[in-house]
Amino acid sequence: MARDPAFVLRYLAEVEELAEDVLAARQQVRPGAPRGSGRGRTGRSAEPPCSSPAGKAMVCFGSTFVELPKAKTEEMLQKDQEHLDEEINNLRKELRVKVNRLFEAQGKPELKGFNLNPMTAEEMKLINRILEG
Repeated sequence: MARDPAFVLRYLAEVEELAEDVLAARQQVRPGAPRGSGRGRTGRSAEPPCSSPAGKAMVCFGSTFVELPKAKTEEMLQKDQEHLDEEINNLRKELRVKVNRLFEAQGKPELKGFNLNPMTAEEMKLINRILEG
């Protein structure tokens, strides 16, 4: 049975668009992504430069360095990291939906185990207690 060329073209364009959405979402979720999800961790673990006075840290805002109290800097980095972690988790949830839409458009079955969530620290403690006896 011959297919309408316009239908095939629309189908291929839809699948291509869904695949591009999946690839873009994966790029954003990737740990080394340009969004800087690891920069806060790197900044918190870095040693302060020798020229910085005790209790102060140099912070880069755009192309400008500002000297701030170390406690305030650590607080800012912690808040930024929490925000980035939340954003990445949201992107991962969206990625699951996008992959399922792509598989549905391709006529493939839904991925098994793709919608699993990691166990919380509390759940892991309980599992370890059970395994230890």
